[in-house]
Amino acid sequence: MSTLVGLPAAEDLEEAVRTFVEVRPRLMAIGYRLLASRTEAEDIVQETWVRWQTIDRTTVLDPPALLATITRRLAINVLDSAHRRHESSVPVIDPASADPRIAGAVEDPVAAAETREGVEEALRIVLERLTARERAAFVLHDVFGYSYPQIADILHVRSVNCRQLVSRARGHLAAERHAAVSAAGYRRFRDEFAVAARSGDLSRLREMLAEDLAG
Repeated sequence: MSTLVGLPAAEDLEEAVRTFVEVRPRLMAIGYRLLASRTEAEDIVQETWVRWQTIDRTTVLDPPALLATITRRLAINVLDSAHRRHESSVPVIDPASADPRIAGAVEDPVAAAETREGVEEALRIVLERLTARERAAFVLHDVFGYSYPQIADILHVRSVNCRQLVSRARGHLAAERHAAVSAAGYRRFRDEFAVAARSGDLSRLREMLAEDLAG
């Protein structure tokens, strides 16, 4: 149960402030990673604070997880705005959203389902629009934060080539080209992505991406 149960209003607010301040650096990191803008990240973290004040916190089982999920959802809303869609249609894939334990931290099953569906649709777009080499570079760099030298070692190419691959991948994702994707191929990609997101171990995902290159 939440530690807020039975607290007077003043103590409840103090506890809410303490929790938020402790988790704020993580929220800023989430916002900046998704939006690539410190100003926008600060805006959504502030909005998260506003929402945190209005929530019935006595029902919250994991405050940090809920705050992270709210921040992530707000950032995705910004990316899905008409202005952002006009600038770029590159799908946003947040690994944490592929973990049902985190998606379920928000006590809203509809929102959790929408989050998972959004990730799955983004993964399908990546499969349909990118070559195997572009896909490997994009997923490792833009989604999981691998550096270009690290990707170069995995793909056995130069770092500058990895940078070019990621750039081309972003362009192809925005160009809306399509290639046939088998149901089995999609399920395998989705499942290995989910394992990597949940465990933090990308070994199986890297093996799958390497097999796609060989194929």
